[in-house]
Amino acid sequence: MNHASWKRLEFDKVKEAVVSNTVSPAGRLLAERLEPSTKLRQVAAWLEETEEAAHLLASGASIPLSAMEGIEPFLALLGKGRIYNEQELEQVSVWLTSVVQMKRYMNSKRNIAPTIAAYAESMYDCPELREELSRCIRYGLITDQASADLAYIRRHIYASEDKIQKKMEHALSKYRPSLQEPVISKRRDRFVIAVKRELRKQVPGTVWDESASGQTLFVEPLDVAELQAELQQWKAVEERERTVILARLSELAESFSYELLRNVEAMAAFDFITARAKLSRSYDGQKMTLSEQPVIRFINARHPLLGQNSVPLQIELGYDWRQLIITGPNTGGKTATLKTIGLFVLMVQSGLLVPVEKGSEMGVFQHVLADVGDGQSLEQSLSTFSSHITVLREMLQVAGPRALLLLDELAAGTDPSEGIALSIALLEQLLKKEALTAATTHFNEIKAFATRTHGCQNGRMAFDAETLKPLYRLEMGEAGDSHAFAIARRFGLPEEVMQRAEQLLIRKEAILSPELANAFNDCEQGGGNLESSTTETTKRSNAVKSNAATGDPQINKPVRAFEKGDAVWIYPLRRMGVVFQPADERGNVIVQVQGQKLSFKHKRMRLYIAKTELYPGEDYDLDIVFESKENRKTRKLMNRKYVEGLMIETPAENQE
Repeated sequence: MNHASWKRLEFDKVKEAVVSNTVSPAGRLLAERLEPSTKLRQVAAWLEETEEAAHLLASGASIPLSAMEGIEPFLALLGKGRIYNEQELEQVSVWLTSVVQMKRYMNSKRNIAPTIAAYAESMYDCPELREELSRCIRYGLITDQASADLAYIRRHIYASEDKIQKKMEHALSKYRPSLQEPVISKRRDRFVIAVKRELRKQVPGTVWDESASGQTLFVEPLDVAELQAELQQWKAVEERERTVILARLSELAESFSYELLRNVEAMAAFDFITARAKLSRSYDGQKMTLSEQPVIRFINARHPLLGQNSVPLQIELGYDWRQLIITGPNTGGKTATLKTIGLFVLMVQSGLLVPVEKGSEMGVFQHVLADVGDGQSLEQSLSTFSSHITVLREMLQVAGPRALLLLDELAAGTDPSEGIALSIALLEQLLKKEALTAATTHFNEIKAFATRTHGCQNGRMAFDAETLKPLYRLEMGEAGDSHAFAIARRFGLPEEVMQRAEQLLIRKEAILSPELANAFNDCEQGGGNLESSTTETTKRSNAVKSNAATGDPQINKPVRAFEKGDAVWIYPLRRMGVVFQPADERGNVIVQVQGQKLSFKHKRMRLYIAKTELYPGEDYDLDIVFESKENRKTRKLMNRKYVEGLMIETPAENQE
């Protein structure tokens, strides 16, 4: 599996969403390690877990997951001889209670989730440890019931404190005139009263503190000094007994180290599985049917990161064809379709449910590589084209029946003719290696390759020609147009620019027949109706090329008799020419192609552009098209006067 492709397909965002749905550090760690599996049985088990967890969440009851706060540091110190404090041991006690709740919950849900309910049987509720911790520690403090000695010590402490309290109350009455205020307080764990500084000598005892202003001294009266000393002795004994109890409880916890570690693993697994289910439910994910064959069939697939408003896709690959060439307009959803295919495969092989409908099916792939985006890198000195080549090289290395390869914008980033040739050669090689391939392109040559090649299929992103908006729907079996002009108009390019672009497009279409250039120039200069005929011209061009590639039986049927000046498509030459002489009684038509007069049967050609759409008017001089500039000058001179030796030579006609 290729980590760079994961990022291109936005699998990292899905992974982050899984991580954010965990509640414990251990579960989060499992989510961060999430990677697609290439083993069918492993993927099937993960999907079963996720589906069962989704059913539990759908049942309405909350899964009693534990955040396991403080448990990992506790377990990390097991076996180190450390004496844990009351707070750490209480966290273990609370956690063991949640383990008991999880076991009870899963036992009650065996009919809904039999697989993951069985996982709870591997958990240990450790009743001896749990009960001892609950008896000895409560609210973060050791209870009097922790040991008989501790109970005895605390009784003496309570008695000493009671005696001191009575003595202090007596001192308040005895020294009232010398007091700043009649209040008993504590300083350095000693009972004291607040005495005015100037009257300090009237209250015998020990000064333990003074106020910020220095006007009040906190004095321990001499009457309670002995009782205070006795209390401190009992407290020292209490601290020793506390240490003994904590050491005993820590030793008991360490004796259950194996059980505690297994509980952490099980609770983390429940957390991770539940996080996968939470994410899957957020976009209404369904369990994918797995196939032993490397195939893909997604029914009403929605990209999980695009929300419920995304248009569902019907995608099929690996059954009747192993290559899918996706065409259509810019902003039409071609790249999103590629990402949906790749992301779904990665998600399913990671045990996640995906937003598809029943009947969807997928095999398990060893490699998922995607060439999406321009891939430029200044640090690595990579241009758009070189970055594509780097990925393509890796694709060729891993190509095989269990490889899914996704290529965006074939033939982009370099000279179109070279890019097209390279792309077709690449597709041929990938097809030979039986790799599943989905690619996007705008080039007709690659569309034609998909049309004529067994094992390769065209698909197009639907486009509404009336509203000039893409429909984001994948239609299998047909190649699509780019609709660049329509989209450019929709996004507000000036009409002047658009009209000029359309004129240049017609000029480009005529490049196979250079003799039409003069006609186009005259049309532009004479204000001919080029603009109105552009759309129809482009449609005819695409139709002729498509029919020629597919072998449409209707291509040999002429629409009408050809007239001098008509632009026609000549199938044997696969290029355009201009009718010089209409068909004779045998059906032979003389056509001018790149300055040569050739004869073809009228059934071997088709009307490309009618002369009425090419020239400014009916009185247009067609000699401009059929004769050279020198011959036209000579003919004009011959019409004016006789010039000895002046003549025009016409080359012989060539037969088909």
